[in-house]
Amino acid sequence: MSQITACLLFILLVLAQAYARDTITPSESLNDGDLLVSSDETFALGFFSTTPGHKYVGIWYNNISVKTKVWVANRQTPITDSNVSLVITSNGTLAVTTSNSTILWSVNSSSSSVVTNPVAKLLDTGNFVVTSNSSEESFAWQSFDYPTDTLLPGMKLGYDLRTGLNRNLTAWKSETDPSPGDDCVAMNIHGDPELTVFFGYVKRWRSGPWTGDDFNGIPEMSTYTKTGFSFKFVDNSNEIYYSYDMSNKSILTRLMANNTGRVQRWVWTGQTWSLFWSMPNNACEYGKCGAYSTCDPNASPICACLDGFEPKSSTNWNLGDWSDGCMRKHRLDCVNGTDGFLVVKKAMLPDTSNSTVDRSLSLDQCRTTCLRNCSCTGYSNADVRNGGSGCIIWSTKIMDLRLFRLYEYGGQDFFVRLAAQDIESNSHESKTRVAIITVCTVVGFLLLVLTGYCILKRKKSRGTTVPVYYSKTDHNMGESNGGMKDVELPLIDFGTLMTATNNFSTENLLGEGGFGPVYKGKIGAGQEIAVKRLSKDSVQGIDEFKNEVMLIAKLQHRNLVRLQGYCIQGEEIMLIYEYMANGSLDAFLFDKSRGTLLDWKTRFHIIAGVARGLLYLHQDSRLRVIHRDLKASNILLDKDMNPKISDFGMARISAGDEIITKTRRVVGTYGYMSPEYAMDGIFSVKSDVYSYGVLVLELISGQKNRGVFLSQPHLYLLGNAWKLWNEGRCLELIDPLISSYFSQSEVMKCIHIGLLCVQECPEDRPTMQSVAFMIDSSDPSLPKPKKPGFIAKRDSSESSSCSTKKELYSVDDETITAVTGR
Repeated sequence: MSQITACLLFILLVLAQAYARDTITPSESLNDGDLLVSSDETFALGFFSTTPGHKYVGIWYNNISVKTKVWVANRQTPITDSNVSLVITSNGTLAVTTSNSTILWSVNSSSSSVVTNPVAKLLDTGNFVVTSNSSEESFAWQSFDYPTDTLLPGMKLGYDLRTGLNRNLTAWKSETDPSPGDDCVAMNIHGDPELTVFFGYVKRWRSGPWTGDDFNGIPEMSTYTKTGFSFKFVDNSNEIYYSYDMSNKSILTRLMANNTGRVQRWVWTGQTWSLFWSMPNNACEYGKCGAYSTCDPNASPICACLDGFEPKSSTNWNLGDWSDGCMRKHRLDCVNGTDGFLVVKKAMLPDTSNSTVDRSLSLDQCRTTCLRNCSCTGYSNADVRNGGSGCIIWSTKIMDLRLFRLYEYGGQDFFVRLAAQDIESNSHESKTRVAIITVCTVVGFLLLVLTGYCILKRKKSRGTTVPVYYSKTDHNMGESNGGMKDVELPLIDFGTLMTATNNFSTENLLGEGGFGPVYKGKIGAGQEIAVKRLSKDSVQGIDEFKNEVMLIAKLQHRNLVRLQGYCIQGEEIMLIYEYMANGSLDAFLFDKSRGTLLDWKTRFHIIAGVARGLLYLHQDSRLRVIHRDLKASNILLDKDMNPKISDFGMARISAGDEIITKTRRVVGTYGYMSPEYAMDGIFSVKSDVYSYGVLVLELISGQKNRGVFLSQPHLYLLGNAWKLWNEGRCLELIDPLISSYFSQSEVMKCIHIGLLCVQECPEDRPTMQSVAFMIDSSDPSLPKPKKPGFIAKRDSSESSSCSTKKELYSVDDETITAVTGR
């Protein structure tokens, strides 16, 4: 019986191999239900349906679990007949016909008159070609010349100038409708060519021009060669195109235009498609900031006029509508030759559609040429290799100029033309002079205000008003050592705050934290504020108050809550913040009824926003700050659900990333504290990274990281996430309250980032700069995470297994003796 079974299996295998052909001849046909399979079995071609009654001829990956379409033949003419076949005629015409030979779709070979013995063949590259049976090197027709939404390795994206053939990517209209949608990725060949994403006829994103090794606006490309990618860009009299290839042919990757308006690169990970790169992925879409401005997604606000320019409409600009752009402060003077240039560093070059390119000129010659042309508005190198060469000149408005200041690589120098007055005003000597004048003016104004305040105070003390009693607390607040004399915030009168909060009524109570109750109020012309009032039995005190005021007054970022003033009067100590309409994140995240308002798009927005805020604290602010108490209740949400980090009472200024600090008194919240901090009192910027990782996993799961002293670590959030990760079941971590629509790749990426952040050893955790890059770049080539830092019971003599160099730490005696669990 076993011999019979073996024989039958062998026969079936032979039949299957014979059936899985890769070629159609004029004497054959491919019927509905049959397949062509490439010789290496990577691709298959056949009929498929996405909706009942509509059939298409397409190509998809053959040997993976997800039937991913990469090409569709008749995307605009779905087949409704039930009995159809794909055939090739003796003159090389491909056609879909019915049983009575009615042609439903066809395509003629471009050189059918010279094709002898034509065949249609599916190649290992995924290219479906019409060629002569005696030659596979020249194609009379090929699917690679007519892409749909996907660019495979070896395909060309761009123009054949000899034939007028335009190879571009057009997204499906929807996930079930392969007909052409509105989103298109094309090579814009005007000026200096660059890839462009269009929605209809409207530009949404551009790659920037090719600079020799990569596109100027895609700094990540310089790292992709390490993962096996190679890129090719051709610009000559015959063709202008971009293509890519992989050194390891077993790695499946595709570039595609999708119906969300993005161009994305995907890589097959063995179980699913992982998003490798996506654009546009930040707030700097094309034209966001108008003409003569820069866009920096990590700045606040993201738009800024170039030096020497000012907003065209101050009103709109201040309201956050930057589309009008900027205009020159002074007119250019080309006739007298007084104009000059100001360099913009690490820039994605402006829109090159109307630029001119001369690759024979040096940068100095480019400058001279620009000055001679009264229409020239700026210039830059065309090729950045070997110190730079070639010349790009702009003679129209400067549009879509972006900055890559947080990238270690990417961007180049752009030289914008300015009038002599503006160059002088931006010189070092001029800026120093302006700074001195400004400081003197401000100091004089403050002295005048202080004098008036003292006179008014003296008058009040002689009148019949209720006296203000100052305690020892007030005296300490004014001491030169650790006092408040350098605070850059207004001191607000207690009576003003009483009126603003209706005498601190319970109707205005927003909540209560470790510092004390928080009240909503209105001051001035109806400006809403949040007043945090120190409670008498608060575990925090004057040190935390001073710390918060001194720190946050010097920090300004769109993802940090803004402190608007403070009050010290008698025993009353208060902090006044901007009012955040949606309160704290935990009120949404851990509440079943309100949690439904946190869809995945909002959660991802919060994950990215908090990362930008921490990056600013750790690297880009005037001070290098370690927050030490990052958690869901300290993330506030404005009316648009933008996240802002709050509560800096526990924060500390750090000397640098490589310096770690040790304290004898640990503060913070268990569940968010890193193991080295909770157990050994050692903290650094990597402590905040750990807390951020916990927050990310909470946002994905909707669960609190509750237990920290459990004998079975998989029973709490980090342990459960680690267990699911190792078992390949990460999607089971997702909060059921998230609606059915979410990006699986984004969720998987965020889980990966969260696990990288909560690794036990601080040196294994990424910096916030790396985290922000991972979020923006959608790069799946992330390192494999190691075991999270489970804070479990251990003997007091037991030390961490990490190789932290403890001899580098300093002892911080300023932290309070408490472990908070707010």
